[in-house]
Amino acid sequence: METDPRRASELFEQSVAIMARLRAPGGCPWDREQSFDSIRKYTLEEAYEVFDAIERRDWPHLAEELGDLLLQVLFYAEMAANGGKFTISDVIDHLNRKLVRRHPHVFGEEASRAAGNRADVDADVEGSAIAVLRNWEEIKSAEKSAAKTEPHLAAADGKTAPRLDAVPRALPALAEAAQLGAKARKAGFDWPHWRDLLPKLAEEIRELEAEADSGDPARKGAVEAELGDLLFTVVNLGRHLDVDAEMALRGCNLRFRQRFRQMELDAPRPLEDLSPEALEDLWIRAKRKLSAERTQEIAR
Repeated sequence: METDPRRASELFEQSVAIMARLRAPGGCPWDREQSFDSIRKYTLEEAYEVFDAIERRDWPHLAEELGDLLLQVLFYAEMAANGGKFTISDVIDHLNRKLVRRHPHVFGEEASRAAGNRADVDADVEGSAIAVLRNWEEIKSAEKSAAKTEPHLAAADGKTAPRLDAVPRALPALAEAAQLGAKARKAGFDWPHWRDLLPKLAEEIRELEAEADSGDPARKGAVEAELGDLLFTVVNLGRHLDVDAEMALRGCNLRFRQRFRQMELDAPRPLEDLSPEALEDLWIRAKRKLSAERTQEIAR
């Protein structure tokens, strides 16, 4: 199966036109009301749904989810165009130039430099993916250096810029927390051992409990902050244990799905008709049953 560039171009042009009509006067009221802040949560959701489809090797569903993710790009670009910031053409132009300048081994060094490459790299990678990655990082680093138009954030005593600035703010929150902890560790600011985080966990739980017990709606921000502190500590506990918090949580979510489904299968009546004690009993039985099944599978 090969991509038909002409057909793809026609369909993309149609998508851009559809998005413009949705946001235009007389278009969709909901779409017209949206802002960058209001739809950003959907961008994360769509990205994770793409991730899920890949994990399940669900190729038809992946095609649909990639379309949903592309919709987010079109939505942002149309809102930016409405505000006079940039258009979808600028988005595509940035992408095309980046691909050309970071692939001198494919498009040639002259085309790479014409597209903005200022790094001195060896385009003869001899089929080596490692060499390609090395060149990519060098070209990317040169781009960042050239893009620095603001005054350097150096202190008067000549110290370097804040080291946590090297951690991208655009990362998923769990990954950002882990990288922040790892970066701080290089400065000696870290817990010596994973066991040292356990008292910190207890401390954060107590602080969260104190705020939540107030029952004051005006304290919601404080409750959110304390929950954030608790999550940050848990992520760094995972870092000390060499466990990726995102993957750990995804595994937990899967186990919860499986156990809850088993509860539904074993329940004599709908779950909402059962007492808390009966639900807890079903949960324990589901855990034991699924654990035994996993043990048998491993033993095979």
